Amino acid sequence: MREMMITPAGLLRFGQELDRLKTVGRQEIADRLRGALAADADASASADYLAAREDQALLEARIARLEQRLDAARVAEPDVQNGVVDLGERVRLRNLDTGAKHEYELVGSLEAEPAAGRISAESPVGRALIGRRRGDVALVEAPRGRLRFRIVALDVPAAPA
Repeated sequence: MREMMITPAGLLRFGQELDRLKTVGRQEIADRLRGALAADADASASADYLAAREDQALLEARIARLEQRLDAARVAEPDVQNGVVDLGERVRLRNLDTGAKHEYELVGSLEAEPAAGRISAESPVGRALIGRRRGDVALVEAPRGRLRFRIVALDVPAAPA
């Protein structure tokens, strides 16, 4: 797996999820398997047992995927002091054509959640913003045409609780 950039907040989120899956998740599956075995003499044919085994396989696949991602991740440390848009920073923009205001946190592709305002630095908007400064205009080639955004402000998002 190629090296992937991740923010400190993303590293923390994935690490917490991995810990929860390895402890609570595995314990819940083990409890379900024990319950299915106790309830049915022929557990191999039990729907509850088979469902728990399938969930166990999905859980272990998620754990393996998270471990791979974390092993291949390189943490990007945002430096808002330099005034340059970079991974891990929150960027406030104004669309120069519509006046609409937008706020995005630039993250690695592993942790992108556009609906939550976390966009990949590798996305068209992310690529247009990286390396720009406050006051600069970023041009984004979009399916509906070129978008123009002025960078209004940069900061580092608060660390997750």
